[in-house]
Amino acid sequence: MIRPAVLKVALVASLVRRALEIGRPPPQSTAERLANLPVDAPGLQGKVTIRWDPHQIPSIEAGSDGDLAFGVGVVHAHLRLVQLEVMRRLASGRVAELIGPAGVEIDRALRLMRFGHAVPAMSAALPDRSRVWAEGFVAGINHQIARAPAVPYEFRLLGVAPTPWTVAELLLVSRLAATDVSWLLFANLLRAQAKMPAAAWDALWPLLQQGDTLPVPTGLEEAALGLVRGSNSAAVAAGRSAGGAGMIASDPHLPTMLPPLWLIAGLHAPGLDVVGLMIPGLPVVALGRNAALAWGGTSLHAASSELIDVSAEPMTEWEEVIAVRGQAPVTVTLRETRFGPVVSDGLLLRSGRTLALRWVGHAVSDELTAMLDVMRAGSLEAFRAALRGFAVPGQTMVAVEAGPSGHAGRVVAAHLPRRPDAPMAGLVCAPDAAWGLDDLVEGAALPQAEDEVVASANERPAGSPVPVGFFFSPPGRAQRLRALLDTGERVSLATMRGVQLDVAQPGALALRDLLLGRLRAGPRQRDAVAALAAWDGAYGTGSAGALVFEALVSFLARRLVPGAELALLTTLFSGRGVVAQRIAGAPPRALRGALRQAARVLRRHGSWGAVHRMGLRHPLAMLPLVGRWFPEVGGPVAGGNETLNKSGHGLVTGRHRVTFGACARHVSDLSQPDLNWFVLLGGQDGWLGSATMTDQVALWQAGEAIPVPLRAESARGWPHVTTLVPA
Repeated sequence: MIRPAVLKVALVASLVRRALEIGRPPPQSTAERLANLPVDAPGLQGKVTIRWDPHQIPSIEAGSDGDLAFGVGVVHAHLRLVQLEVMRRLASGRVAELIGPAGVEIDRALRLMRFGHAVPAMSAALPDRSRVWAEGFVAGINHQIARAPAVPYEFRLLGVAPTPWTVAELLLVSRLAATDVSWLLFANLLRAQAKMPAAAWDALWPLLQQGDTLPVPTGLEEAALGLVRGSNSAAVAAGRSAGGAGMIASDPHLPTMLPPLWLIAGLHAPGLDVVGLMIPGLPVVALGRNAALAWGGTSLHAASSELIDVSAEPMTEWEEVIAVRGQAPVTVTLRETRFGPVVSDGLLLRSGRTLALRWVGHAVSDELTAMLDVMRAGSLEAFRAALRGFAVPGQTMVAVEAGPSGHAGRVVAAHLPRRPDAPMAGLVCAPDAAWGLDDLVEGAALPQAEDEVVASANERPAGSPVPVGFFFSPPGRAQRLRALLDTGERVSLATMRGVQLDVAQPGALALRDLLLGRLRAGPRQRDAVAALAAWDGAYGTGSAGALVFEALVSFLARRLVPGAELALLTTLFSGRGVVAQRIAGAPPRALRGALRQAARVLRRHGSWGAVHRMGLRHPLAMLPLVGRWFPEVGGPVAGGNETLNKSGHGLVTGRHRVTFGACARHVSDLSQPDLNWFVLLGGQDGWLGSATMTDQVALWQAGEAIPVPLRAESARGWPHVTTLVPA
């Protein structure tokens, strides 16, 4: 059998050869890019006008929902056709068609997840108005694919052509976007359990589920250890706003890449005006506002999945053929049980046991209609009603009403298993203890709140009739949001925008103080101890204290926690609380050794920004020889794992690339329809060579954002106009 490393080398070599053949992507202005939009559009009932600002942000205006959805599909395909294609192939397990033999096992694992299990029933159940929207969006994508004069560089590099989409594929991609955050946790837990002694695992397991609430000294749970996914969203009701109307600030946290995983758009049709952030390939505004309401959200970290031991269960087997670039197709055998697919047969959740996956996403639900209704919601009550049908991925949604009496609220949007109200007994469930997909608790029964200030940052929710989840982020970010906004004073717009730039982590100072009280510095460690003592808890790029703190706790963690256990704890939301307990009891010898190492890091680098670097680059930038042709943005970056301006990192022992964190920002002041600001860590356009592929990075770094009006007429002065007309 050919080793995976050999397959990867062969793929890279073939891509480099092909790139040298077709040459470097030429630079293109926005006007040149927009010339690639075919304007004669069969299937339209009336014209669609798309106005573009200098950053290639569109304001799409149409006379009907179907025509508007068509325009949205055109825009997504124009800006992000490569992303759409990647998402479609991931959802269907067709990666090997692009990358060759190295993709076969990836495809097997993806097909085992059965993203499309519920899609036929979901499609059949779509309300007419949602079907019109879905069909219009797909028709717009297909119009761009069929009629655009040129295709993106990546298609030419791979020697493939884009093919038409279907509504079923749109729903399939929506299920991929609903991937359960638990799966990555399961994968890490399975690997760690296999490497650890049984007694060590049995002692660790109960701690993992309460790591965000462990009784450690104040602030220890906020030691920035490990990559922890999350987002921030906060809303202020009109009665607490300095401007007399509601405000919202949201910044989702995802992998940082080029192009980013978001795009900005305004949508306008009779009875609908909405502006916000969209995920390429999904035809809804996920975070944004209309005239009456603004909304945002964060990952719930919902327990929407279960691994079940099916070693003794009857199984159904079938074969599927995987097409492979450059070689003959490969036939793979997949297995399924009454509980779900046997996922331990694939790469992600491989185990010595035979494990099936039960996932809420295998049941029928209608997130498309839910979000279309959110886009039209005129009140918190309508917002809550819209989200009752939203099942996966579980979200904590935040919203605020417009007007002088506008209220702010928080809603859990998820369908959750009816489990016992107790911690998980183990990582794997026995068949007789498994929950059923026909008995889920819907959103209306899950926690809701209304207050003058509401905030969410992936913390553990309270008041649910069933367990919402088992692994949550520490409460530090949520507490910081409330500390900045819920002061009893009226909140200004400047304060609202400023929370997204905040790099302070006050809770870390408790750990700093505990360590300072026990450190004994020699002559070569005095500068490090002085920097730590002077540190104010902020992760600015020039901070020496942040560098010493992160290096010190990282070296202590490596000394005090066994390797397999540490690898697990630094990838779990709740793992830092467990590590913090170990650090709190560090013996003098470990403290001395870690301080010596941290002092060396300070002498070599000097500041947080010298080691904490932006790692924003296009995937092709990693190719040898030709990688310099493709965008890569570096430089120091502020923030850390648990600051509001999140820039994620692992254990800090030297220079590293930030590849996860805040990747989009939205702020709206509902006192006026056009007071909305957005910015992406990257740019709107995914077309290599485009002038708007990385143009927002400088704005991001400067803490600035782009005004995007809600009113269609306010965009009519934008410099570029595309008019799609019925052919």
